Amino acid sequence: MPKGTTEDVRRQNLSALLGLLYRGGPASRSALGRHTGRNRSTIASLVADLVDLGLASERDPDPAGQVGRPSPVVSLRPTVTAIAVNPEIDALTIGLVGLDGVVRRTIRHEYDRIPTAAEVLSITSAVIAGMKVELDGLVVTGIGVAVPGQVRTDDGVVRNAPHLDWHDEPFGEPLAALTGQRVSVANDAALGALAEHDFGAGREHAHLIYLNGGASGIGGGMIIDGRPLGGMSGYAGELGHVRVSSSPVIDSAGIAGTLEAEVTRAELMDALQLDRADPAEFEAALLADRSEQVARIVDRQLGHLGTALAAAINLFNPEVIALGGFLAALQAYDSSGLEECRGRVRARPVPRGRPNHPRRARRRPADDRRGRAGFPSPAGGPGVDRELTRTLSRVNRPGLQADAGPAQPQCGSTASPGTDAGESGCSPIRWVEVAK
Repeated sequence: MPKGTTEDVRRQNLSALLGLLYRGGPASRSALGRHTGRNRSTIASLVADLVDLGLASERDPDPAGQVGRPSPVVSLRPTVTAIAVNPEIDALTIGLVGLDGVVRRTIRHEYDRIPTAAEVLSITSAVIAGMKVELDGLVVTGIGVAVPGQVRTDDGVVRNAPHLDWHDEPFGEPLAALTGQRVSVANDAALGALAEHDFGAGREHAHLIYLNGGASGIGGGMIIDGRPLGGMSGYAGELGHVRVSSSPVIDSAGIAGTLEAEVTRAELMDALQLDRADPAEFEAALLADRSEQVARIVDRQLGHLGTALAAAINLFNPEVIALGGFLAALQAYDSSGLEECRGRVRARPVPRGRPNHPRRARRRPADDRRGRAGFPSPAGGPGVDRELTRTLSRVNRPGLQADAGPAQPQCGSTASPGTDAGESGCSPIRWVEVAK
């Protein structure tokens, strides 16, 4: 039960209701009452508040099959939006995302050299200013920035983004001053993990590892027991710096033989003879090239990726592993490439009450609820004080979500291939490829 002043309780109730609609889609008042445990009059009052704030709308339900007095259906207003920003070493991506999860527009601004933080601030504010006509009639609740580096989220300072060569760069407050919008800044992979947990591959799971590969390297995020794993300073999940070989090649942190040093998009770009490419173009070029050189690079990189993932599985015991960026393209190139690492995972018991239901590979539908942001209430108004830290600035196109076929024991045990994972004492792990 929420505690505090009457206004505190109201805001928490509004936040809970908005979260249900945001993650689950339109719902009747009666369904919202069942989910929240609030009575009919309380739900009616809260819904009225959301409608007055311009965040939600109500409509009469379809009368077909209704018994008794129908309950109005509540849905989020698509005119409520947020702006997503993702600076990378080769391009700046800016997206306009509706509260209903629809990506209204994506703008990719490529540059010829790695920009400074000040230059990215200038470009971002100019692009947003250029969207003025498009934003007319919309409620922009704020800006979410996903940075490939360590971020101090309370004030939006980028502590260390080595590939961008940004160190202790204020970003949130300057962007807020330039745009007049509320701004939240966080690590891109941590946001990716949140997005997958709330809307994607890990939606029904409490334990998830998300690993993303981009132009600037490899980042990771983890959801443990339904909550993001941040560590003391919020920098946990840097799986790119896990050592996978004895190679002298160093990564951005100066560590030799790490996943980030051995598995790079740049090496694949060189092999494909590409100077620059957006994620979709890169994936298409990779999947189309079955030359011996490319196949050899993919095989080696998948081997190193498997080594890192096997270590992560042993440490964190996830239910789902989600791969994003060029790592997902690697898995799509050779869907069996990560199976070898199953033998590197130690046996452990399956949690009680969690049966193994392997799923078939499937294409995400075009209306997949991805790329969403968290939304605060409109500036100056009362209501739901939501942080934008769940904004995934990579406004992804729909991609392939795939499981690695029927789950097999992931411990190299003596169980036969047909033995149920629960009987063999091994935990079922789903390899999941997510949008690039």
